[in-house]
Amino acid sequence: MAKINLLPWRQEYRAQKQKEFQQVAALVVIAAGFSVFMWMKTVDSQIANQNERNQILNTEITALNKQVREIKDLKKRRQELIDRMRVIQELQGNRPLAVRYFDDMVRAAPEGLWLTNLKRSGKTLQISGVAESNNRVSSFMRSLDQSEWFQSPNLTGVTAKPEFGEQASAFEMTVNVSGRKKEEDSADGANSGA
Repeated sequence: MAKINLLPWRQEYRAQKQKEFQQVAALVVIAAGFSVFMWMKTVDSQIANQNERNQILNTEITALNKQVREIKDLKKRRQELIDRMRVIQELQGNRPLAVRYFDDMVRAAPEGLWLTNLKRSGKTLQISGVAESNNRVSSFMRSLDQSEWFQSPNLTGVTAKPEFGEQASAFEMTVNVSGRKKEEDSADGANSGA
């Protein structure tokens, strides 16, 4: 048998396969590197895009928060103005009441009775005065009780004052100030009858 040396052919075949493997491995490494690079670029692009969107949202949120604060301030100022207007309207409506109270007080006071002091706190009016007799004080209290503008007179003290007359006395009383009772009563009667 002839001796055939296959060693150089095998070495060449192995070298060729080794070279092909190295080329394929290099191509795979390059493709993997390119894929990783493109993936990183895509992710970076998406992150940058999201950051831009977040920045736009933050800007809009800041603008909306500013508008909300302005709206709250406007509502607060509006409520303050409404409260002021209500107070002014109440003052305008109550302005003639003092005249009516004094007019009714004078009409209720009988002859022989003098008022020396009037003091109002809230809806209560404190009255001090001098009367020629206790009957005049009683008459004054009845007149106040029948008045449209006063209710619940209450005598708190009586002191003799002989320097003003034999039966003269100083008195102190309280009376509640009210609106027009007769109109309110008639309005209630009309509403309940309807």
